[in-house]
Amino acid sequence: MKKITILVPCYNEEEIIEIFYKEMIKEIDKIKNKKIEILFVNDGSKDETLNIIKGLRVNDKRITYINLSRNYGKEIAMCAGFDNLNCDAVIIMDADLQHPPKVILEMIKEWDKGLYDDIYAKRTNNDKESFFKIIASKMYYKILSKFSGRVEVRPNVGDFRLLSNKAIQAIKSIRETNRYTKGLFDFIGFKKKEIYYDRIERIAGTTKWKLINLIELAIEGITSYTIAPLRIATILGISISICAFLWAIYIGISTLIYGNETQGFTTLSMMILFMGGVQLLTIGIIGEYLGKIFIETKNRPLYFIDELEQNILK
Repeated sequence: MKKITILVPCYNEEEIIEIFYKEMIKEIDKIKNKKIEILFVNDGSKDETLNIIKGLRVNDKRITYINLSRNYGKEIAMCAGFDNLNCDAVIIMDADLQHPPKVILEMIKEWDKGLYDDIYAKRTNNDKESFFKIIASKMYYKILSKFSGRVEVRPNVGDFRLLSNKAIQAIKSIRETNRYTKGLFDFIGFKKKEIYYDRIERIAGTTKWKLINLIELAIEGITSYTIAPLRIATILGISISICAFLWAIYIGISTLIYGNETQGFTTLSMMILFMGGVQLLTIGIIGEYLGKIFIETKNRPLYFIDELEQNILK
């Protein structure tokens, strides 16, 4: 009998974890001829999330959990889950129920065909998002698609998906510290299948994703995919240097031949400030890549596990 693990990263989800479990069980009980396991990865929660998970396991041994030593972030929490899988396929989903449990039945149905290694769920509605977030998201995916090269970037697609064991092993082999897992799913390739779902609002609790987290994730995505920002900085520097050289020639000829006096303190100040801004931007771009190299060269473990409870038998 094939085994499927449902991987659920959690951080301070005490208000919704039991609701999630009850909704998930309704769908799991409909699945026949499969062994189902729910693996919670507690990402250093500071509330009662871990104790609630332990309480659920007392009555349901299909529940397993990993308790990380601190909060590492969702990307690393997923990596910890991947490293401790013992199954034929994994379904990744959030605990906030914005990933509807009923969709997993369709994922498993597609996987049973034996044709696909990655069945990913795509959101069909963004009407719950703010206008600013919708526009920013569209711009981000356009930029990422432009610079991602041969790797296809899929908008409105997140971590909610089913991965075969082949895809799991591929993901596990990538040991980057600065992880952008959405990009890694596309990077590994393999045969993919798209299904659709409507995302709903949170039933309980609050989102852990703030604006700064989304900005950091966007920067991580772009710098993980491409060195295009470095090339843009180079092109910008060359372009400005050529313009400055031509402007200097014009000023020199105008002064020597026509006797025009060089004026414009305000213009000069603006040019100096503009050039200073361009230089700082370029240094920042270089620093972003250099920082990633610095972190990767330390070769530290991605995470530490404080407590692990799993079903050993496959």
